[in-house]
Amino acid sequence: MTMKKRALISVSDKTGVVEFAGGLAALGYEIISTGGTSAALETAGIKIINISDLTGFPECLDGRVKTLHPAVHAGLLAVRSNKGHMAQLEKLSINTIDVVAVNLYPFKKAISDPGCTLGHAVENIDIGGPTMLRSAAKNYQDVAVICDPRDYGEILDKLGKGGLDGEYRLRLMYKVFAHTAEYDSLISDYLRKRVGVRYPEHITFAYEKAQELRYGENPHQNAAFYKECFPYPGAVTDAVQLHGKELSYNNIADANGALDILREFSEPCAVAVKHSNPCGVAVAETVAEAFRRANAADPISIFGGIIAVNRPVDAETAEEISKIFIEIVIAPDFSEAALEILTKKPNLRLLKLASIPAPLKPETAEMKKVLGGLLIQDRDTALYGEQDIRYVTKRKPTKAELKELRFAYTLVKHTKSNAIVVAKDGASVGIGTGQTNRIWAARQAIEHGGANVRGAVMASDAFFPFPDCAEAAVAAGITAIIQPGGAKADAESIAVCDKHGIAMIFVGVRHFKH
Repeated sequence: MTMKKRALISVSDKTGVVEFAGGLAALGYEIISTGGTSAALETAGIKIINISDLTGFPECLDGRVKTLHPAVHAGLLAVRSNKGHMAQLEKLSINTIDVVAVNLYPFKKAISDPGCTLGHAVENIDIGGPTMLRSAAKNYQDVAVICDPRDYGEILDKLGKGGLDGEYRLRLMYKVFAHTAEYDSLISDYLRKRVGVRYPEHITFAYEKAQELRYGENPHQNAAFYKECFPYPGAVTDAVQLHGKELSYNNIADANGALDILREFSEPCAVAVKHSNPCGVAVAETVAEAFRRANAADPISIFGGIIAVNRPVDAETAEEISKIFIEIVIAPDFSEAALEILTKKPNLRLLKLASIPAPLKPETAEMKKVLGGLLIQDRDTALYGEQDIRYVTKRKPTKAELKELRFAYTLVKHTKSNAIVVAKDGASVGIGTGQTNRIWAARQAIEHGGANVRGAVMASDAFFPFPDCAEAAVAAGITAIIQPGGAKADAESIAVCDKHGIAMIFVGVRHFKH
């Protein structure tokens, strides 16, 4: 039996398939095809062998079974250098298949539809396609396997010039198993959510490369940015860059941190972030005023930072922003006048993010890679409820102080631990970040705030282990404090506050951020 050159083509995405099949036919390949692909090729005048004619068995079960047959998989898996394999093909009258071009049922597209039912999702799980790809990829030395239409032209060129070398075939094999792994990850993740499994015994993820980055945190580190297949609305991956140079690794990380804070506020708000920590945050009647107040909170640290606002940037706001060096501005939109002002700075990145929604749900997990493992946790979407508040000092905070305390506690939740935030009139005054003990964070926040600290409130992301933070607050003229409570020394801190007429509340919810 003389083996004929054959290619099997069965694709859901028919981009370029007619040209590819025509090119293979011109190189002497017989084309085997199925269903809609065979119809498209025949319409284009390309002669094909229908899969049922190859297998001698009709498609059945609404097309669920058509390529799952020895005539297909023996032709794919037979090792050409194995005399036993080839003798068996001869005995069974099965021809080899040398090229396979398959892409899969559009499962991702199906489940992207908000109205997608479980039944519809299941019908879009491809069985025959992944099986053919895996069979062909396993026998990569003998079979050219293509799952990406973008490879058609290069494949044709190489086949026309004598064939594919082993290294190229191995690369095609890799692409197939990466593709099927992503496909299976999408299916398993969809089903995991349907059955309500929060933390499975084994976990896989499907991410798409958004871009390769110039470098990582430092110039000697290589880096890339990957996005989820179904990112949360309002994520930095949804942003459209209107102007400026390419985003860096640190830009993306800081932008994400700025958006996390911004989601906490419904009123006009401006957030300035540097090295993933807030350095100035304010709410006001207008976004221009919010930016001025956020900038005033720490005009030194904001230099080279990232600004995120939850209202469109107008000319007034743009004029204020243009006065200082900023790396990125993120906003729902920019007026034409604002763009005219800001685009005069060639390196300033302008990101339009139309949807900056309410705070995230806990099930939008956050992850941290450690060497040899992965930490996954629910997002810290809590703050505290009215029922959590304990009035532990003789003086209770006023209604105005309670509002300021909540604002400060919202900011401290997004500040690296140990963290202290001092705030007044809806704006940060001083922020102490990432210290190895709490009194250092308190001193840092008070020092940064300077004279503005007097009359402000203080928030701590965890309890005061000693009364020294309360004593520092007294010395600085702070009027009210919010903290989780729960330290052995709580009574000592309370006594300091009572002695000096400071109001302090415990809310029982800690907000460590590492």
